[in-house]
Amino acid sequence: MSPTEVIEQKGAGLRKPEDLTLLHEVSVATAGISNLEMCIQCGSCGGSCPSAADMDHTPRMIFAMLRAGMKDEVLRSNTPWVCVSCYHCVVRCPQKVHIPDVMYALKGMAIDAKLYKDSNAPDFAQSFVDFVENYGRSFEFGLATRHYLKHYPLRLPGMTSMGFGMLTSNRMSITPKRIKKMDQLKAILDKAKTLELTNE
Repeated sequence: MSPTEVIEQKGAGLRKPEDLTLLHEVSVATAGISNLEMCIQCGSCGGSCPSAADMDHTPRMIFAMLRAGMKDEVLRSNTPWVCVSCYHCVVRCPQKVHIPDVMYALKGMAIDAKLYKDSNAPDFAQSFVDFVENYGRSFEFGLATRHYLKHYPLRLPGMTSMGFGMLTSNRMSITPKRIKKMDQLKAILDKAKTLELTNE
């Protein structure tokens, strides 16, 4: 049975108030004010999204699935991982739902629950975070090397010429460079983690 059929079946003949527990959980997990409960299912988000064709479900369908309590299905969806955070959907949303921020929250929940289909995107995200926490910025050479060694080792030889070109034209460094005042960034990140734990 498809998510659409499940939602229609759950909605048909509904005799008690909707259980919005999951919707509220995601809204609370989203940074800032998500306006998630304000979604009117207009579809502007999916119609505005440059990545919609690659998503299992459009954002509108994800929000309907949240209302239907379909937590596992939502967290297994590739939709949050395909979102490119361009915020075009937010600009066009008549209810000002902060859709990319909700997608970030869903990514975190999927990682915590280990319910993602493919570890490719979560691993890449974790590698990026590791470099930012250690150096204050992304380290492209290390990020690409770590990611491709783990997920696409056979593709690395084919990327040699491109990598060499980037290195020789100073578009990429072979060693990471730490930002100045790293202690201040670390204090900010530690504070953010503390606030996140407090809000759980």
